[in-house]
Amino acid sequence: MLDHIVFAAPDLAAAAAQFTELTGVSPTPGGSHAGIGTANYLIGLGEDAYLEIIGPDPAQPTPPHPRPFGIDELTATRVVTWAIHPADLDHCIEVARARGYDPGSPQAMSRSTPDGEVLHWRLTPPNPTIGHGLVPFLIDWGGTLPPPSRGLPVIPLASFEASHPAPDSVRAALAALGADLAVRAGNRAGLTVVLNGRHGAVVLT
Repeated sequence: MLDHIVFAAPDLAAAAAQFTELTGVSPTPGGSHAGIGTANYLIGLGEDAYLEIIGPDPAQPTPPHPRPFGIDELTATRVVTWAIHPADLDHCIEVARARGYDPGSPQAMSRSTPDGEVLHWRLTPPNPTIGHGLVPFLIDWGGTLPPPSRGLPVIPLASFEASHPAPDSVRAALAALGADLAVRAGNRAGLTVVLNGRHGAVVLT
């Protein structure tokens, strides 16, 4: 059910340029999240999934509220969390709550693409503090064509895994959502993405 992986940056243009240099593939500008103060670049990962590079939008004023994913506190680009797209978003939330994990209530979101199209979707509120971002948020694209179906350049995803000092606590929340992610014991909580770039393997953390 992997929908996308969130790679957040304090400087969006610099992150996109660095990503291009590392992988040999240029991500596609995704557009702006009006009123939120962010914009993104996108790259396909194969299997109907994608990577979102997200950061402050220089074309928007500083929002009155913190930007999502802890972007305002970042000093370097980092894999902060991920999203899944269950077949039935509301049912998945209901089942997760019955299993002891509350992913939150879905909210409507939108983004304007560079060519002026407005995309609409629903998602549960991302909360990187839950399991340090290892537990995904949920997304439902509804009638909107999702990004991987829009001709994105693709870099194959070689592996995606997590580490956590108390992995069982994270595994319980993942199981409640029906999310498949390998979580190993480690000194720090974090996500690791390995891509098959044009010049070889690229590791993002």
